[in-house]
Amino acid sequence: MEYKHSDIVDPSTYDLEGLCDGIDLRCHKYQDFEDIGTLRAQEDWRKWVGPVDMYRGGLGPKYSFMSVSVPECLPERLEIISYANEFAFLHDDVTDVATQAVIDKENNDMLSAFSQIANTGRASFRNFGKKRIQGQILLEMMALDRPRALTTAKSWATFVQTASGKEHHKNFKTLDEYLPYRSIDVGQMFWHGMVTFGMALTIPEHEMPLCEKLMLPAWHAASLQNDLFSWEKEYRDAKKHGQADVVNAIWVIMKEHNMKVDQAKVFCRKKIKEAVADYVKIVERTKKDLTISLDLRKYIEAMQYSLSGNVVWSLSCPRYHEKKDYNELQLLRMKHGVKKYPTKLRLEGRKQRGFAWLRILLVSLTVLAGALLWGSSFLSHIQLPSHLLNLPQSWSLTQT
Repeated sequence: MEYKHSDIVDPSTYDLEGLCDGIDLRCHKYQDFEDIGTLRAQEDWRKWVGPVDMYRGGLGPKYSFMSVSVPECLPERLEIISYANEFAFLHDDVTDVATQAVIDKENNDMLSAFSQIANTGRASFRNFGKKRIQGQILLEMMALDRPRALTTAKSWATFVQTASGKEHHKNFKTLDEYLPYRSIDVGQMFWHGMVTFGMALTIPEHEMPLCEKLMLPAWHAASLQNDLFSWEKEYRDAKKHGQADVVNAIWVIMKEHNMKVDQAKVFCRKKIKEAVADYVKIVERTKKDLTISLDLRKYIEAMQYSLSGNVVWSLSCPRYHEKKDYNELQLLRMKHGVKKYPTKLRLEGRKQRGFAWLRILLVSLTVLAGALLWGSSFLSHIQLPSHLLNLPQSWSLTQT
């Protein structure tokens, strides 16, 4: 796979604690686009859903989640997949501490919106609440790549329908019983949609069973990584809301093997290392297998960076570490809004210029149609991507 949009990070500048041996850390060259998309999602959640007080999501003071987890995302797509991922974090925080009835209602609402978009090929600004944000996500995605946006909507609908907390209150007794559930609930289909859209990949339908088989060690590693680093947060939240069990591998290991927390963490780390080692072998073997489509080979190779990226982010993110804080620019944007502090990154060249003007045209037509159909009040509610609102700062419209 050719690497165009990311750089390898000097390994002397970080420590993955042996959890991703054999995998480099790569960081996107346009990381600031992630910050903008993430904070836009928080702003829209406040506007359309409710407060996000004490909330901490995907940003990190040095490494934000998407920039190190999907480092080869096309630059013009990084903002919107970061917006979508932050929406998922916000939704996750609601369902993590909810009753099963509330989880089911939240998921049914999500499913109806994604299914409607996937089945009709149309998204709308007319809804309110979470459906309004879902419409925003898919409209922006379709403006960039309609076919893959619809494929992503179908992937997300499948995720909500089959996972997303469906067994969140089940009392898992063994890790072998828990891992298959967790590997799905960690967001297989959600993440699949993010990566394939972000990198403009199309995996043939007949290769999906092979994809699932090759990816299994990666999903196990990602699930265990997530549970290892989110343990304190999830345990604290569960106790705060009076929940008897914690949906977390550490909790399952403690019960299964009669271990204390520290012992369970050591056991979990061992399992992560084993899964990562298995996946590294699969990546190397798949690179040379010309019987597999090019896009599936790229996908398998790219997904290793979701593992190293997840670890480096998890070790330093404010989401999992109460004493960690965001960087100065992130704090300014949180306080004053992204419109006041737009990105100064530029995308150069004719291709990016074409994308910019195409998106301006498509979104402008959407605004015009909305104003004609629903009146001037529509204009006060519409949210455009930041690189359209601040075009001179974030897009170069002159060829270099």
